[in-house]
Amino acid sequence: MKKLFFILFAGILLLSCSNNSSSSSSNGDKTFKIGILQLVEHNALDQANKGFVDGLKEAGYEDGKNITIDYQNAQGEQANCITISQKFVNDKADLILAIATPAAQAVANTTKDIPILVTAVTDPADSKLVADNNAPGGNVTGTSDLTPVKEQMDLLKKLVPSVQNIAFLYNSSEQNSKFQVDMAKLKADEMGISYIDATITNPNDIQQVVQSLVGKVDAIYAPTDNMVAAGMANVISITEPAKIPVICGEAGMLEAGGLATYGIDYYELGKLTANQAVRILKGEASPASMPIEYIQNPVLEVNTNAAQKLGITIPADL
Repeated sequence: MKKLFFILFAGILLLSCSNNSSSSSSNGDKTFKIGILQLVEHNALDQANKGFVDGLKEAGYEDGKNITIDYQNAQGEQANCITISQKFVNDKADLILAIATPAAQAVANTTKDIPILVTAVTDPADSKLVADNNAPGGNVTGTSDLTPVKEQMDLLKKLVPSVQNIAFLYNSSEQNSKFQVDMAKLKADEMGISYIDATITNPNDIQQVVQSLVGKVDAIYAPTDNMVAAGMANVISITEPAKIPVICGEAGMLEAGGLATYGIDYYELGKLTANQAVRILKGEASPASMPIEYIQNPVLEVNTNAAQKLGITIPADL
């Protein structure tokens, strides 16, 4: 009887160890759970996610081996962001990556304990995600996609020398967009260019709002706004026949017909964020003491096909 009891006890102990092995890799090291929340699907955010995953792999952290990645897309819905954030907390994620400002705000409001990295966020401090971009002070840090707004406005003037009136097209609910537009307005004032706000609150607003600009403006400036980026095809379907050039906040928006940008490489932004993740996973640093990081040396990109359709001559010095 005692021998039978010992065998049963040993079997139960072995089964218990086997069940716990899902949180450990084959070499005995911990398998980290990483939740990724992306606000919506469009080129810039997709590239940020890809860069993050590739960057982790290059550093020796590969999905299915020593990390488990749970990727979730909120489809542009804030309610989904909140639900997904709670899921990650319930699943006891070791690290959460939030891609875009609304996604980051949802995650940051859900947990103050799990390390959070944000990316594709223009100004984390302005969005109330961190106390200070140089000293976050909490469980959130990450990378910024702040673009050279002033240079983008100079680019607009160079490509459309006769510009007098412009519209700022953006989602009024996105703090990152308002931040960029405020910078652009200051520059427009310096340049003596008049402007109007063309704000949207949901994707269904885009066509009506853009159509209302026809005959009123000489050009449109669209910052790195997620709703506009996802709906650029609808924007261009109206601006192209109306011969209204659109200067964009990021290069992905050019694929649908935007004219030009000084933009950053979102894939490299994702890899930069992965470097931060590696330091956190290794226990070398915590978000509280990790400054927000930025991509340097933005790149000029011009859509020559769009320029031809708009009848715009690209200056030789660009």
